[in-house]
Amino acid sequence: MATPKPDEAGYILPLPPNAPRVRPNAFGRWFGRTLLRLGGWRMVGEFPDLPRVVLIGAPHSSNWDGVWGFGAKLALGLDIKILGKHQLFWWPLGPILRRLGVIAVDRSAAHGVVEQAASLITQAGQFWFGLAPEGTRKPVERWKTGFWKIAKAANVPVLPAYFHYPDRIIGIGPVFHLTSDMSADIARIRAWYRPWQGKHHGTA
Repeated sequence: MATPKPDEAGYILPLPPNAPRVRPNAFGRWFGRTLLRLGGWRMVGEFPDLPRVVLIGAPHSSNWDGVWGFGAKLALGLDIKILGKHQLFWWPLGPILRRLGVIAVDRSAAHGVVEQAASLITQAGQFWFGLAPEGTRKPVERWKTGFWKIAKAANVPVLPAYFHYPDRIIGIGPVFHLTSDMSADIARIRAWYRPWQGKHHGTA
């Protein structure tokens, strides 16, 4: 099977059949592609043909990561879900957040955020869940372990995406299938991220 290539403009990658998609929106696709083009960003790699993954993005060193990531999401028409505090879902912000793929989560619930997220993934036919493993824009020595726990509980692989600012690349890496050794899994994923550089500090 031939490796998929970026679209004719060179900014985005094709989505495989099992990747979740939002409802067709020509303006959203145009806006996302235009944003990436004006910013000088392009995508490299290949999306896996999987209906459910935990997608992580790193290095996370700037609010601009969200801008370019959101542009890529719109350009692709990819339906990526993230969690947000349920207190944010007041009118009129709630409908806007839901439209953007944000799902309300109750952090005080007895069964916890990991269980809530894993349940959402396992109960859906297609569900790509996204988060930043660093949990902050500041340099960190240790990643937060929530992404691993969610993926393990949902029995899905981890799909790494990266922002490489020197070349203005948003890259998609190979899926990582988890073992029972959380520390070793996170170490090998972080090792894979070493070449990629964020906006304000070095590698993930």
